[in-house]
Amino acid sequence: MTRTAIILLTSLLVSTILSVQAETFVRDDININPEPSQFTICHGGTCENLEKVSLTEQQWQQIRKIFKTNATPEQERQNIKLAIAKLEKIVGRLTNTYNDKAENITDEDLYHYMDCIDESTNTTIYLMMIQEDGLLRWHTYQDRGNRGYFFNGWPHTSAVIKEARTGKRYAVDSWFRDNGLQPYIIPYDEWRDGWRPN
Repeated sequence: MTRTAIILLTSLLVSTILSVQAETFVRDDININPEPSQFTICHGGTCENLEKVSLTEQQWQQIRKIFKTNATPEQERQNIKLAIAKLEKIVGRLTNTYNDKAENITDEDLYHYMDCIDESTNTTIYLMMIQEDGLLRWHTYQDRGNRGYFFNGWPHTSAVIKEARTGKRYAVDSWFRDNGLQPYIIPYDEWRDGWRPN
C-alpha cells in the first residue's frame, strides 16, 4: 500500500470515528439506554458509586410539562435548565445526593458528593432521556466535552448539546451550582476556553 493510500485510509477512519456519536462513560455498567423508569446516576467522585433510579410517571410528567412550549432554541435552552434542576431535585431526594454543593465542596459526605465527572454523566443521562421522549425540538445531546488537561487549566468535563439549526454547541454545566439549581448553558467554545461563573 502506498504512503498516499495509507494517509487517505487513516483520514477516512478518523473522520468516521469522529462523526459517530458514541458516548464513552467512565464505567461499563452505566445504563446507556436510560428511560425514566430505569436509569443510573453517579456520585462519590469519578462515578465511584453508581445508583439505579426509577421515576414514577407523575415525576416524569413534571419534566414533560416544562417542555410544553419550545417556540425558539433560546426558550428550549431555558427549559433544559429548568428540567435538569428539577431532575436533580427529584433524584437528589431518591439517592441522598440533595446536599451536593457547587464544584467539589463537600461537608465530609464523600459518598454522596459529585465532581464534574459525576455531574456531566448525570446531566448527559438526563438529556438522553429528555431527547428520547421527544421533548427536544431544537437541540440534540452530544458526547461530553472536556477541557484543561493541566496545560491550560484544571481538567473539567461538561454535558453538551447542539442546536440543530445552526450546529452551534453549548456546554450544559451543572458542576458550578448546588444540587437542584439551574445549570449554566454556555457556548461551547467559550466554555472550552476556560469559562467560569463570576
